[in-house]
Amino acid sequence: MIFSRRLFLKQTGLGVAGLGLGAAAAGTSLAAPVKGSSEKLLIKDPDHPQPAPKGVDRLPLEWYKAAVGRLKERVAARGVEVIVLEDSWNMTYFTGNFMTKTERPAWVVFPADADALYWYTPGLDNELVKSWWYSEMDYYYDYLHSAGAYPDQGKLTKGQTVDLFAWFLEGLKKRGYGDKVLGFDSEFTPSKAAAFGRILPKAKTVDIGADCLKMRMVKTAEEIALTQRAMDYFSRIHAFSRDYLMERGTDATDYEIAKATEEYGVNLILADIQRDGRPHNAVGIEVGIGCRTGRGTAYPHPNQFHHNRVRKGDSLQIAGVVKIGGYGGECYRYYQIAPWDAYREKIWETVTESVRIQERESKAGVRCCDIAFKVHSYQLSRGKDIRKLLYQRVGHGEGMEGHQPPYIALGNTDVLEEGMTFSVEPGLFDVANGFGYNPSDSLLVTKSKGVLQSSVPWTKEWMFLKL
Repeated sequence: MIFSRRLFLKQTGLGVAGLGLGAAAAGTSLAAPVKGSSEKLLIKDPDHPQPAPKGVDRLPLEWYKAAVGRLKERVAARGVEVIVLEDSWNMTYFTGNFMTKTERPAWVVFPADADALYWYTPGLDNELVKSWWYSEMDYYYDYLHSAGAYPDQGKLTKGQTVDLFAWFLEGLKKRGYGDKVLGFDSEFTPSKAAAFGRILPKAKTVDIGADCLKMRMVKTAEEIALTQRAMDYFSRIHAFSRDYLMERGTDATDYEIAKATEEYGVNLILADIQRDGRPHNAVGIEVGIGCRTGRGTAYPHPNQFHHNRVRKGDSLQIAGVVKIGGYGGECYRYYQIAPWDAYREKIWETVTESVRIQERESKAGVRCCDIAFKVHSYQLSRGKDIRKLLYQRVGHGEGMEGHQPPYIALGNTDVLEEGMTFSVEPGLFDVANGFGYNPSDSLLVTKSKGVLQSSVPWTKEWMFLKL
């Protein structure tokens, strides 16, 4: 008989009603955890920030307008009169319009002296732009665009390929920005530089990319609250996954565990998200869960497909990313299935204490390289057999895009600031013996220490399992 994850949900009390689907329809809260579930082992840290409440599923438009105001203040000292954003993450961060960026180029423009937002986009984004925040917009039909070709207006041409960056620069010129100081968030290629010099010879450029990135790196209270809400859901998702693993045992594959967990997570979160099918709600939601067991855990970034049956003696990793409104983070836990030996216990203990070191040391004013040095020093102090298990840096900054600066790495002298968030990944990987333990969590930098934002334990009780 093939085991059904829906049967598992029903048997454990986490069926349609337990997932919150029926509750959402009735306007009530989610069902309480079932007796004996892993949720009872979750540990709520009193240092966790207050999460965004239900109903606050994304940052409001006022937040984005305020962010643009802060950016204008940052770049004013360098004479920037017009802000131009091309990087997709910057466009999302400063406008709040979660658009899919492909090969189609797009730009947003903020004049420093006006409360205005001008869009230059492909036509397929017209409705998303006009239903959110905009003053005016120019659009090309699609990539590659033929001059004058707008089938939606009944106009057809062919073969007259438009240089879209030149098209955009002409748009700036028409707005009277031909002699202004333009702050761009992206560097010019040689061809773009040539076009700029030809079309806007009197304009000057200022690189504001670092300003945009710095603002994205240091989170506001509102961003932190959304992150905490996502991590609270993620903790419950991990509890479900642990229950599922213990129930299914060696009958399950890592693929099955991942898909069942992901389905549970999506249903859990979407039960609380207010949405009507139109744009700009239910945005920035990500529930990506992976699981790998056995030899696949021995590599930091394995490239093989994971569809392997869980075996006794395996190391097993349940990992992923959960976000709401663009905010959230990673949460990985590294399991050891019985039987195990003293060597595996030593490696597991080394990884877990490395996490604690990063947690303690991640306070405002500390250099990234100093944290990495302390973690790696401890790892090496655990014996020469650890050296061959070291493959990666300790962690990376966490943002909408996933990996962002600064990096907890030996070569990085950047200083931590309150409000930064990081992954926690001082993993160890034993290729020769076919196992590895790779942790992660969302770590928030405060004045006195780092705060791990999930409630999932870092204990042997949680991660050493007898199936």
